[in-house]
Amino acid sequence: MDVHQLNRAGLFWITALRVLIGWHFLYEGMVKLFNPNWSSVGYLLDSEGIFKGIFYRIAASESLLAVADFLNVWGLIAIGLALILGLVEKPALWGGIALLSLYYLSHPPFPGLKYDLPSEGSYLVVNKVLIELVTLIVLLFFPTSQRIGLCRLIFKLKNSD
Repeated sequence: MDVHQLNRAGLFWITALRVLIGWHFLYEGMVKLFNPNWSSVGYLLDSEGIFKGIFYRIAASESLLAVADFLNVWGLIAIGLALILGLVEKPALWGGIALLSLYYLSHPPFPGLKYDLPSEGSYLVVNKVLIELVTLIVLLFFPTSQRIGLCRLIFKLKNSD
């Protein structure tokens, strides 16, 4: 089944998922952008799991940390805007999947791992990051931007030439 076979309610709810996740990404990016004291250093230094050494190295390097902070803030903003507006949906979804994968790998909710940063719940393997990541994967199979989004307008204009 593709997005063209969805009924109106299905299209509405799949699009709602795209827009809501886009809002979450955009908001998180904007909060970081407008907080002059924000840095990913604390998050990176709180990393656990098999990739913690990589995250520690990023935190320890001023230049790598600057790149990570820039990509984090502007990646969140760009992905969020693209998902909300329904523009370059597939690249935005892949970017979101990559970013959420890094968040999950940095702080996997596995037994025996302890974090200094507060968490919003108690998790075992599955957490909100993983659920949002899997939702983005589902959205890859049901792209809605050509039915509801700026992509539709662009294709209409392009096809009318």
